[in-house]
Amino acid sequence: MKEKINLYFIPGMAAGPEIFENIKLPEESFNIHYLKWLTPIKNESLKAYAGRMAEEIEEGAVIAGVSFGGIIAQEIAEIKYIRKVIIISSVKKREELPRRMRWAGNSGLYKMIPTRVVLGIEDFTVFSINSRMRKRMALYQKYLYVRDKQYLDWSIRQIVLWNREKSIPGLIHIQGDEDSVFPIKYIDEAIVIKGGTHAMILVKGREISAILLDIFKDV
Repeated sequence: MKEKINLYFIPGMAAGPEIFENIKLPEESFNIHYLKWLTPIKNESLKAYAGRMAEEIEEGAVIAGVSFGGIIAQEIAEIKYIRKVIIISSVKKREELPRRMRWAGNSGLYKMIPTRVVLGIEDFTVFSINSRMRKRMALYQKYLYVRDKQYLDWSIRQIVLWNREKSIPGLIHIQGDEDSVFPIKYIDEAIVIKGGTHAMILVKGREISAILLDIFKDV
């Protein structure tokens, strides 16, 4: 009997394990674990934070991270032996960050983001300009797990200042062609999902599950 694969999912920034509810994988083949965000220590480096996250992961496991979770997954793989890293709706090196994010990091403009105001908003749909955007904002609000200013400020800083120059060998990247956070035009060597937005983990679960199963044939 084939040994079960230990698979650890890391959600996107501020999100909880619930974002993976539409990912369906056979229980007889996988031991699935869902990691939750830790509160960062003051002035904690990305490497140190990833080291604390790595304490919950077994050697030789597979990690699948969404968005900022994909960045964390790559940092964990530098600390602990990971059999395979999969990132979804994310980036694998600094040059894949959109220019606006790189500029925000280089200029320090990211410090001006009013995270305290965002955390105080009760209804994200007030920012919607049409029904499609209203639906998307409602989804974001539903799965917002962490409402902590220290965590959000720290996470935004880590993303815009991330300085990885080369992608991890063997990394698998799944990206939507309508991702507005990490646009596909900046991404290379990815499995592209047509119509996939940055929130596609919520609405393209069947398609992403099929891709994951295909990937695991070789793991």
